[in-house]
Amino acid sequence: MKLVDRDVPGPRRDLVGYGASPPKVVWPDGASLALNFVVNYEEGSEYSKPAGDERNEGQGEFDYVMDDQYRDLGVESSYEYGSRAGVWRLLRLFDEYEIRSTFFAAGVALERNPDVGPWLARAGHEPCSHGWRWSEPWLFETREEEQQHMRWAIESIERTCGERPRGWFCRYSGSEWTRELLVEEGGFTYDADAVNDDLPYFTEVLGKRHLVVPYTYTYNDGRLIHKGSLGLSQFVEYCTRGIDELVREGRAGSPKMMSIGLHPRWMGQAGRTWALRQVIEHAKSENDIWIATRLDIAEWWLANPDSWS
Repeated sequence: MKLVDRDVPGPRRDLVGYGASPPKVVWPDGASLALNFVVNYEEGSEYSKPAGDERNEGQGEFDYVMDDQYRDLGVESSYEYGSRAGVWRLLRLFDEYEIRSTFFAAGVALERNPDVGPWLARAGHEPCSHGWRWSEPWLFETREEEQQHMRWAIESIERTCGERPRGWFCRYSGSEWTRELLVEEGGFTYDADAVNDDLPYFTEVLGKRHLVVPYTYTYNDGRLIHKGSLGLSQFVEYCTRGIDELVREGRAGSPKMMSIGLHPRWMGQAGRTWALRQVIEHAKSENDIWIATRLDIAEWWLANPDSWS
């Protein structure tokens, strides 16, 4: 008996990828690992009663779930911390270590804290669109509704950051339409709506070649928050062991990339920023790690096919 997949809308599954022989990538300066720090900047764009939503947001600082008939001031305040204090702590830390990161930024979050966009531009951080609001795209009722939100996100980020986003990352997952809309729009270099590889790869969308730069939830500060969470030292060890193992693979001839995901409302708390500092210093102690934005990685991949093909 052979299992045959149905022809359903959206991207086709690929369980093979590069297979047993991944490309022997040559990163800039012969780096053994391309490392990307990602800040998920969602604060102010999440679901809330003041924003006109009929539900409250989750993923604050605590597990308590308030009934949606009430306004959840506690969760709102947790998100406000990320915007008022946490994001600045992270940005100053990146300045201290001369790191250029990628901001998975919702357009409304940047609009509601207008000093953030100019800081990103000055420091060379990459604004990657995380939607207009921090919405679940599969809940849009029509393709046209998702397309409108995509246009709002592009216009919003261009206003606040001085440049349009060239990368795209949905909340959790794209819809069956998302990748097609990105290709139709034409101004995106890559999307990060996959967690299925340690290297960028091309896929075909609407007959065109499209670049995916996969993300990961593995090395993510959510590990410090959710049930069964890690302690600070465990998180540091978790990330640094991942770095060490990937560096070992790279030095053996198979370089990869790695993403470390952060949230201002979580990692922007001082004690957790200490943990991030340890991870950064560990990465900086190696002389063959390329710390880059996702756009840097995407542009390098497109410009150097002889390296990876």
